[in-house]
Amino acid sequence: MGMNDAQNRMLRKQCDAMPNELLLRGIALFNAGDYFEQHEVLEEAWRQESGPIRQLYQGILQVGVAYLHIKRGNYLGATRLLERALDKLLQLPDVCQGVDVAQLVSDASTARAQVIRLGPERINQFSSVFFKPVRLKHGLR
Repeated sequence: MGMNDAQNRMLRKQCDAMPNELLLRGIALFNAGDYFEQHEVLEEAWRQESGPIRQLYQGILQVGVAYLHIKRGNYLGATRLLERALDKLLQLPDVCQGVDVAQLVSDASTARAQVIRLGPERINQFSSVFFKPVRLKHGLR
């Protein structure tokens, strides 16, 4: 579902802002491979926000939970969550609150293609090299 002009303007304004502490903490957990805990933190960020920036928080959260599903061998959960995450992330600018969204979309798309290539029978052969971190731009860590 697309956004209207007012939502797009608000999203651009929110994307230009500095990332908040919960987003940064969630990304740090994601990048450490703690996909369950990143979900908890980013869900809190998502619940505290009413604007369209929520899509960024949800998209990252869903990629992380999809990675958790992959690790647990849950093919259906992984593919569904990666699809949902990509639907959200594709509506965002390439960089939003310092997050390299374009790279995250690319990484999540590659992971999804690998999961589908392996199928439910071989998902346990998914290579950890495809668990990519969320990258921050503009000197943010």
